[in-house]
Amino acid sequence: MSGPGHARLIARAELIARAAARLGAAGVPEPGRDARLLYRWAARIDGPGLAATLRDPARPHEIARFEHAVAARAGRAPLSHIVGGRLFWGRRFRVTPDVLDPRPETETLIAHALEGPPARRILDLGTGSGCILLTLLAEWPEAAGLGVDISAAALAVARQNARALGLAGRAGFRQGDWCGGLAEPFDLVVANPPYVSEAELAALEPEVREHEPRLALAGGPDGLDAVRRIAAGVGPLLSPGGRLMLEIGSGQGPAAAAILAAAGLACARIVADLDGRDRVAAVSHPEKTA
Repeated sequence: MSGPGHARLIARAELIARAAARLGAAGVPEPGRDARLLYRWAARIDGPGLAATLRDPARPHEIARFEHAVAARAGRAPLSHIVGGRLFWGRRFRVTPDVLDPRPETETLIAHALEGPPARRILDLGTGSGCILLTLLAEWPEAAGLGVDISAAALAVARQNARALGLAGRAGFRQGDWCGGLAEPFDLVVANPPYVSEAELAALEPEVREHEPRLALAGGPDGLDAVRRIAAGVGPLLSPGGRLMLEIGSGQGPAAAAILAAAGLACARIVADLDGRDRVAAVSHPEKTA
């Protein structure tokens, strides 16, 4: 790629093509898509704007910004870390190396939650960027919620996202270790806990293994340590008729259901994602009987 001092004017399309080739050689999945997204970010234009100006010469400030971004992506930095955010359920969330990158699979949990009655009080354990809690609050205008995370840096990101989405008045955040120190009942408890097993960690893509917080990924020998911790403490936090939804890894459904059942939480359903893989363990707390 040529720098901003290059004598010949370079069309945007040529720069993007060169970047796509570099990203492809670095093993980046979908290099053409990422090159276009990075150029849109560098030039601060939308998709139609770029499509209409691909033959235009690139401006020097665009080239410098774009080359820096492409170098970072070729080093396998996540796209969301470079551009500073990610769309999740139609809303933009700030993302940093202190939080998990919101993933499409997690939208399975959102979709399943929204199939049930609106919750008035929501607890999000291991909130990270706050994408689960804040999405549910945005979809349920009468709801309020609490996000808990052991990481102060993650909570700072979640608070920024709450303010950006206009939800700070209904979203509280607290530093804590899963269910510890919590007492009030909640209508819905959600979590995307770490569920990657020790054997799977080394096989993760570099974007995840080297750039996302290990604390939010590593789930112990079988990937289910956090599920055990949550199952042991969540019962008293569920209001009568309340629901619990935990994101889990592919193939973990039967084991997660057994852990929840052993803790007195009968697993009502293992929900699959769009690819047919186990994704959410859902529990309904029994109603009180007279």
